[in-house]
Amino acid sequence: MKNHNPFRYFKTSPEIICLAVMMYVRFPLSLCNVEDPLHERGIDICQETIRYWWNKVDATRQEQHYVAA
Repeated sequence: MKNHNPFRYFKTSPEIICLAVMMYVRFPLSLCNVEDPLHERGIDICQETIRYWWNKVDATRQEQHYVAA
């Protein structure tokens, strides 16, 4: 099976996507509360974008888990 990049269709860098998803999953923050600190750091994204990234990254993670098991 080929090892593909799960971030290949996103225009934003993988580091920003991972940071936003990690903040949402790791800490008890709402999507609005994740959006605010990123905006303070100069990353202008909306909460729906974070929700979309989370759904895509979670689906990819689950898919990789099932393949590995």
